[in-house]
Order: sequence, then structure tokens, then C-alpha cells
Amino acid sequence: EDTMSFSFVSVFSDPCDPGLSLSPGRSVMAEPDYLEGDCDELIKPKKLINPVKTSRNHQDLHRELLMNQKRGLAPQNKPELQKVLEKRKREQILKAQKEEQEAHKKRSDLEIELMKRQQKLEQLELEQQKIEEEQENTPEFVKMKSNLRRTKQETDEEERTT
Repeated sequence: EDTMSFSFVSVFSDPCDPGLSLSPGRSVMAEPDYLEGDCDELIKPKKLINPVKTSRNHQDLHRELLMNQKRGLAPQNKPELQKVLEKRKREQILKAQKEEQEAHKKRSDLEIELMKRQQKLEQLELEQQKIEEEQENTPEFVKMKSNLRRTKQETDEEERTT
């Protein structure tokens, strides 16, 4: 019984400080105390050796790349990731252009009729603007003469009807 309770307590207690146990306010993931160097009981982790970086081939290649970069002779070939991203971007642009062309081709009858009506309205507006511009550019005496003709015609029509 004592060994079980001891092992249970040892799981939640700090081996370097036996008086300190896990309290409800304390987080489960505690700060590592082996960085302080106080406790000799704990096994301190060592940094793992990367076999790729320690290889002679990799070191030579890295040294050569650094030298070329200092000289300004960096390789002109783009990285594979950049090539793939540019290719995707080009494909998306082409796809969007194709969709736009298909949308223009596949117009419904209603859309076609609406476009025709819109063009007719625009033409009428342009004609009205031209007429207004011509009237603005004409001399005042011509305008007055046309007004006199209209009034004369109107009075003549009234006399005929009565």
C-alpha cells in the first residue's frame, strides 16, 4: 500500500523539490526545471544530430551556395514551389478567361433582347443629344423664326377647327 501511494505521489510531485506537489491552480505542463541545473537526478536531453547536415556532401554544397551568393552568382533557376505556384496562377487566369468567353457565348434569349433594347435606347439618347447640340449651336434669330412658324401654324389650325 505504501509503495502505491508513494508512486502515485511521485508522479505528481517535483523530484527536486519533494515539498512541492501539483496543486489545482498549477498547469499540467510544468516548466522544465532541468535548465536551471539544480537537480542532478534528471537526465538532461541532448540535441539530436541531423545526419543530413553532418554529411560531407551537404556541407560542400552549402559552402558552395554561400560562396555563389556572396559573389552574386545565385542560381537563376526558380525553386520548384515558385514554378508550381506560377503555373497554377496562369491556369486560373486561363480558366477565368474561358469561363468569361463561355458566358458571353451562352446568352439566353432574354439577355439578347435586353441588349438590343439597351442599344436602341442608347442610340435614341445619342440622337437626342445631337439634336439638342444643333439647337444650341443655331443662331437665335433662326430659333425665333421657327417659334413664329409654330405659333402661326397653331393659330391657323385653330381657325380651321372653329
